[in-house]
Amino acid sequence: MKLKLVFATNNAHKLEEIRAILGDKIEILSLSDIDCHADIPETADTLQGNALLKAQYVYTHYRLNCFADDTGLEVEALNGAPGVHTARYAAGEQHDSEANMKLLLHNLRYEENRNAQFRTVIALIFNGKEYFFEGKVEGDIIKEKRGSEGFGYDPIFIPKGYYKTFAELGADIKNSISHRAKAVELLCKFLTEQK
Repeated sequence: MKLKLVFATNNAHKLEEIRAILGDKIEILSLSDIDCHADIPETADTLQGNALLKAQYVYTHYRLNCFADDTGLEVEALNGAPGVHTARYAAGEQHDSEANMKLLLHNLRYEENRNAQFRTVIALIFNGKEYFFEGKVEGDIIKEKRGSEGFGYDPIFIPKGYYKTFAELGADIKNSISHRAKAVELLCKFLTEQK
């Protein structure tokens, strides 16, 4: 029987990306699939803490094996910012990708150092135990947006070894090299060993 896991996210882009990365290996249920419509708070001050809060919420209320992730864009010249505030960098509680990119580019306008990395931490609660998986991809922040695919900061981030942004590379390439793909690969490896 195929393993079922709840992915504790309300982000449709992330859900689609995770399902594409995992293919048909594991059945991924969304929060709406389990009739969870809560806006789970992300109040921790680390990516790992936020991921765990979301996973714990689902496990506590639904008693289902589940995982959650938190991703941060860490920019060297900004001492690791936006980091844990990546999704809400410009607009407080609102998720506004355009405003986030605009603010980031504004804050880097005098910086020569454009080094950055995306880092994803996955918290898994499996049979009542907690596990963590991390993936990261290094790259650079460019000075203006390029490309129309992807979401978030994809139009201004070029991964190392490439000349195109995540938004130009397209989902297939991004899903094979991204921070989330690397973390999910570790998650998948762990889960296949559990069968």
